[in-house]
Formats: sequence, C-alpha cells, structure tokens
Amino acid sequence: MWILFISKKISKKVNIILSNTEQVKFVSIVTFWDISLKFSLGKIYLKGIQPDKLPNTAKDSQFEILNITPEIASSYHKLPKSHLKDPYDRMIAWQAIKEKFTLITKDKAFDNFQDCGLKVLW
Repeated sequence: MWILFISKKISKKVNIILSNTEQVKFVSIVTFWDISLKFSLGKIYLKGIQPDKLPNTAKDSQFEILNITPEIASSYHKLPKSHLKDPYDRMIAWQAIKEKFTLITKDKAFDNFQDCGLKVLW
C-alpha cells in the first residue's frame, strides 16, 4: 500500500507498472487486516487516514480488492513452514502463488517463496 502514501520509496519499474491505467492491480484483503491490526497495536502510523478508509482509498486509486477464496484458505497448509512465520505475509504469498499473480514487494523475505512458484517484483 506504499503507493498510496510514500510513492517516492517505490522503484521506478514498479511505479511505471502501477501508473499504467491499463494494468489491473490488486490488493489483498489480508493487507487491510494486517494494517488494521498493526495500527491498533501502535506498530504503524497512517498519516491522515484511518485503516477503515483504506479499502475505499485503494478502490479510488484503481486497485481491485482481492478476497480470499475458500480454496485458497483451505489449501494454505501446503505452503512450506520453513519460510516466513508471519501469517499475514504467508497468506499474501500463498494467495499470489495460487492466483498466479506477481507480488510487488520490497521485502526480501518473500524471495524464499520463489521456489514455491511466487513471482516477486521490485
């Protein structure tokens, strides 16, 4: 969700992709859940916005909201346990793998999932 707040931190390559109005862009519902939890715990601060406004902000920024299907939720156990421990990051990775989407992230920890089929871009 950096594109909505700190677009200067996004790589030039990613910025071009996200700026392309022809490109379909998704944000996982898990992202909103993760942000809301971290916000409530005081682990993150959102300048000028509350977490419950993020879905509308994402939609206004031409992002489609990606829900978790029952098939993805029930097959989550297949993701190797040796990788990331954070359940939100793991679900985002699993969702991208199962949907055959490319995950846009700067977090190098996601690179561990490339052997599971995750495509990562930064």
